[in-house]
Amino acid sequence: MRGTVVVTGGSRGIGAAVVLALAARGVRTCFGYATHREAADEVAATAADLGTPSIAVRADVSVESDVTRLFQAARELGPVTGLVNNAGITAPRSKVVDLDADRIRRLLDVNVVGAFLCAREAVKHLTAAGGGTIVNVSSRAAVLGSPGEYVDYAASKAAVDTLTVGLAHEVAADGIRVVGVRPGLIRTDIHAASGEPGRVERLRGTVPLGRGGEADEVAEAVVWLLSDAASYVTGTTLDVSGGR
Repeated sequence: MRGTVVVTGGSRGIGAAVVLALAARGVRTCFGYATHREAADEVAATAADLGTPSIAVRADVSVESDVTRLFQAARELGPVTGLVNNAGITAPRSKVVDLDADRIRRLLDVNVVGAFLCAREAVKHLTAAGGGTIVNVSSRAAVLGSPGEYVDYAASKAAVDTLTVGLAHEVAADGIRVVGVRPGLIRTDIHAASGEPGRVERLRGTVPLGRGGEADEVAEAVVWLLSDAASYVTGTTLDVSGGR
């Protein structure tokens, strides 16, 4: 892989695993984080220990100026040739009948508007660099719907899946591939944000492989999609869900 990869939501979970997986392969990253400064600094330090430069930038992907600034910072490391569109939020478990507008708007602002803004900036930079790859991080929730838990989150990730297909067709002629991953039940902090840190254990019996996944397993799929080994893959999303 050449150039610099921008990773959103890179201070924890899947995003942090992607940053470190890329660093282990000598790929420079500029990653965004929203609130967890100490965790971001730790990820950047670990990447440096692996011998690869990495920059942590505080950025709310739902804020247009923050997204622009994130990509500008990335250019300090060299031309941007990749984006991992990973930043996303969820909320406490709720049925649709109990949702309020503020929750829905905030979730869509980050998960959908943010994904579009980052993809837009990535297309500009990747076109200038002569091509590259965008990997959108979706969720199996987009397919399963998450009834009784967070249909709003599932709907936001379904929008990301549509972004992957539509944008892939728009930019293929520019040498840009757009692909996605749909993680299933992965052991990250996102479950605590929904009010149930033990969710993976509760639902592990619904996974054909019989266990929850690890962030590193998703990161390996992302790295493959970014690489030349996936050069004929675009406009599609890979499930990383243990068969669920």
